[in-house]
Amino acid sequence: MLDAAMLLFGEVGYHTASLREVASRVGISHPGLLHHFSSKAVLLAAVLERRDEVDEAAFQADLDAGHDYFDALARIVERNAARPGIVELFATLSAEATSPDHPAHAFFQARYRTVVGSTTAEFERRRDEGRLRPGIDPDMAARLTVAVMDGMQIQWLLAADTPDDRPDMAAALRAQVAALLSD
Repeated sequence: MLDAAMLLFGEVGYHTASLREVASRVGISHPGLLHHFSSKAVLLAAVLERRDEVDEAAFQADLDAGHDYFDALARIVERNAARPGIVELFATLSAEATSPDHPAHAFFQARYRTVVGSTTAEFERRRDEGRLRPGIDPDMAARLTVAVMDGMQIQWLLAADTPDDRPDMAAALRAQVAALLSD
């Protein structure tokens, strides 16, 4: 159910998607879907949590395997390139969620606080080790890094009909980080 909802939200956006369409795609009745998810907002929360759980587990596994923080981020971006529906879902919902009355508004606010916070902490660590270029503010570096990731996703999605023109999102992230680090 969550996978079908993820795909539908990614295709048409949260506001246009209906619970009836999600139910139809998974072959159950609308009341059957409501038994599992009492509202579209509850379903959306479950979809977003699942997406983050999958990515966080992969990120942590990469760190545990000895990958650098920024390499682990780039590996998530590489995996996302094989999941265009997930990339589209994230781009669509994050844009929709800028409205304070959107059910995912608080989720995305918290998510960005977490991602920017952990990335800032990593840049601070690099600064303390003398590996961040002089004059670079760790918080600004983190925000720029997240902006590159989000912006490259949009450019990648816009080039869906011309795959040869799709930017390499992970390479862009690596280039952004390399420009900030002195090692």
